[in-house]
Amino acid sequence: MTFSARRTLTALLGTAVVATTLAAAALPAAAGTKPKPTIVLVHGAFADASSWSGVAKRLQSHGYHVIAPAVPLRGLAGDAAYTAALLKTVKGPIILAGHSYGGAVISNAARGNANVKALVAIAGFLPDTGESAATLSDKYPGSTLGPTLQEVALPGGLTDLYVQQDKFRKQFAHDVPARDAAVMAATQRPITSAALNEPSGAPAWKSIASYVLIPTGDKNIPPAAQHFMAERAHARATVEVKDASHAVLVSQPDTVAKFIERAATDHG
Repeated sequence: MTFSARRTLTALLGTAVVATTLAAAALPAAAGTKPKPTIVLVHGAFADASSWSGVAKRLQSHGYHVIAPAVPLRGLAGDAAYTAALLKTVKGPIILAGHSYGGAVISNAARGNANVKALVAIAGFLPDTGESAATLSDKYPGSTLGPTLQEVALPGGLTDLYVQQDKFRKQFAHDVPARDAAVMAATQRPITSAALNEPSGAPAWKSIASYVLIPTGDKNIPPAAQHFMAERAHARATVEVKDASHAVLVSQPDTVAKFIERAATDHG
């Protein structure tokens, strides 16, 4: 075979390999392969959806479709209804994660939605009927949040709550770099006092598997309260993150993403 003939044959074989690869890529997933669940990330008080950015980036890199809505933080029933409406637009299985007050939101929002396969509380509340975030925070000693709060009176009688910026890092995010914590403090999303004191409806954790991640350095929700809620909910998995702050989703996004993915793998 001449050099020219060999070169022509090599080119033809290369073209065939490329065509085969493209054809394979165009094929649908193998029959019986389940799509990965959608992961919905619900933020809590004194934060917004950007608090999930590091976690969302890691989950997306592993092929998950991620949604992190902006929750109004005006009242528990309204926030849950807002989230429930979004969940109804998601096709297929859902893993629903909530941080802090967001834990109470997801436990109410998931009620009656058969697509929600697991609830993941990240330093979060899992209230029972009639309980509020405020009552659960006070159930065990350890929360130092109250004295750090700044009140802003709103038209109509509501009161917005912020964490004072000069106290934010120590209270909320002691393991987050100072510059990042300062930005979090400046951009925090306030919650109404009414929302923190509003009683929960019937909780979804009584019928949906729950997973609980507890930062042991949390100064907002006492770790003892988080353990109490995890045990009461018969959590499928409970993990502690030693000395992590309430903002563990910001300071340790790898750990949090892996924990959420554990629930997704169990129920995907």
